Amino acid sequence: MSYIIDGYNLLRYAQQHDDYEALEDASLCHVLNLFLKRVNERAQIVFDGIGPPDKSGLRSRGNIEVYFSGRGIEADDIIEGKVMASTDPANLVIISSDRQIRTVARQRKATAITSDVFWMILCHELDKKKGKPEPREKRQGINNSETDQWLDEFGL
Repeated sequence: MSYIIDGYNLLRYAQQHDDYEALEDASLCHVLNLFLKRVNERAQIVFDGIGPPDKSGLRSRGNIEVYFSGRGIEADDIIEGKVMASTDPANLVIISSDRQIRTVARQRKATAITSDVFWMILCHELDKKKGKPEPREKRQGINNSETDQWLDEFGL
């Protein structure tokens, strides 16, 4: 699966929650990248406009590619174009609360999820506890003194 995300649409929804009201476009990309690494997926996020003058925090990295629609073009148009141009739309997940984008996605057999539902999925996944790491001894074995201790214990 590959995600295409309406950036400001998701950001505005996330900012409505107390823990994320200070979230900005760069920090949203960071949170998304954490999620994408956890679920081993890739995404493209499209923001309206030309973005901030300093885009250093928004460089495409990890599992996410960041785009700005530019002047006079809306992110919705870019996202719709990406859905229409896809050679495998069934493997796309479109994240937007815009009804038109979701309609186009469904017509092309892509999955369409509203920003609020996706944000809940993302938060749930990031809240999951990672499993306890395996002890070193499981892979490397026990050291010589521990071996001697066990040999003595069993009288060998």
